[in-house]
Amino acid sequence: MKQYHDLLKHILSTGVRHEDRTGTGTISSFGYQTRFDLRAGFPIVTTKRVPFRWVAEELFWFLSGSTNEKDLDARGVDIWAEWATDEQTARYGRKDHDLGPVYGYLWRSFGGDYPQMNGVDQIARLIREIETNPNSRRLLVNGWDPRVCDDVALPPCHTLFQFKVESGRTLHCQLYQRSADAFLGVPFNISSYALLTHLVAHVCGLQAGDFVHTFGDLHIYSNHLEQVNELLAREPLELPELEIVGGDTLKGLEGLLGFKFENLKLHKYQSHGKIAAPVAV
Repeated sequence: MKQYHDLLKHILSTGVRHEDRTGTGTISSFGYQTRFDLRAGFPIVTTKRVPFRWVAEELFWFLSGSTNEKDLDARGVDIWAEWATDEQTARYGRKDHDLGPVYGYLWRSFGGDYPQMNGVDQIARLIREIETNPNSRRLLVNGWDPRVCDDVALPPCHTLFQFKVESGRTLHCQLYQRSADAFLGVPFNISSYALLTHLVAHVCGLQAGDFVHTFGDLHIYSNHLEQVNELLAREPLELPELEIVGGDTLKGLEGLLGFKFENLKLHKYQSHGKIAAPVAV
């Protein structure tokens, strides 16, 4: 995926040394944008293996409104485990595995009294607006609440996304991401929001169009530089195609929340091998 390689090269050529909360240190570049035409193939990195099922299951977990890491772990995905330990959750007076008001809660109960789900269901509002007022410029979901952002171990990194319906038939999505771990996180983020765009388009009877990814602090951790260079030495492969199967009855909000991994087929996904790297917590 050329856009991802260009993103990494941009950080290496323009980035500056930056200290961070983890103590690891980064090479950081501020302000960058890339675009993916979802009609030209599903954007998933091919120069290392990205576990598509994990991407999908995490997205389904967000959409469900859950903030309990056990619910994600039950799907065989442990990518949130480091932030769900006794030590991490006890810092905020919560039980083990309770992550607090992170993505799922903010998407489905923004402004509520956590853990009560008594806030604004932004996903329900989004689908309703697309269906009833597709020309709206207010098709937004906000993942940043300054009232609670310091009450969790990892506040949302991808913080605001907006949809646009073009000519009554094509759905575009733009994401603003305040903080982006370019090697480990960004490949997940690209594929996750591409998938979200496909799913929302499907349940609203539209075609997925462009995914635009806009970054604030885009960085490579100092202990990922070797891995980044290994990846950049590899040649990108052809993008796969996403097929939604058995989804004819999945419409509207209930349809969006009813998706399972069995409804997704990623055809002809070929990649180079996995490249391991440590997570900065």
